[in-house]
Amino acid sequence: MGAFDFAKGTLLLTEAGKKRRASLHLLAGRAALAEMDPGGLEVLGSSLHEFVGAIAPTNHTLKRALTDPHILSGIGNAYSDEILHRARLSPFRQTAGLSPAELEQLHEAILAVLGEWTRKLADEARGDFPAKVTAFRPEMSVHGKYGQPCPVCGTAVQRIKYAENESNYCPRCQTEGRMLADRSLSRLLKADWPRTVDELEARGRTGGAGGSPPG
Repeated sequence: MGAFDFAKGTLLLTEAGKKRRASLHLLAGRAALAEMDPGGLEVLGSSLHEFVGAIAPTNHTLKRALTDPHILSGIGNAYSDEILHRARLSPFRQTAGLSPAELEQLHEAILAVLGEWTRKLADEARGDFPAKVTAFRPEMSVHGKYGQPCPVCGTAVQRIKYAENESNYCPRCQTEGRMLADRSLSRLLKADWPRTVDELEARGRTGGAGGSPPG
């Protein structure tokens, strides 16, 4: 726990999680601050040309590219799920394989999703100081909504788990009805692993994919 004492009160900084990844840096001058910048494009407000220049030369999955601060700045895990759902693109699509139309579609989705949430959160911040800060928001379409209906088509939202993260997606809106398979679990289940969302629904389940890491 850290504490900053001010004339009108004390600001306490704590890390609720068990991973203990939070850190504070004391910097002097703009040059020192610039050294902390990973260099990703500030995508909100960027042009399509700038966006394509940042993402097209890479060869990663969309999930990885959107959450890598060396490529794009300030998106993160939660909003990447929302952006890919809005763009109707699979989290496992490779950046190098996107068509010009899909790149434009993705760029428009990023600007729309980040713009909407920036305005929403700014409006909420005009009231009381938030008692709880979390990436999950109940108004989100797919992030944190595993097993719940997609707001566009009603299909149960699925998830891919990898390492310490997960990706949420709608199989009908984003993967043409295909279930994204966990390598180890699908190998274990073999013929019992549902290949499509239609097969999954026929079995009366909402899913249960673990996940292979994007990238």
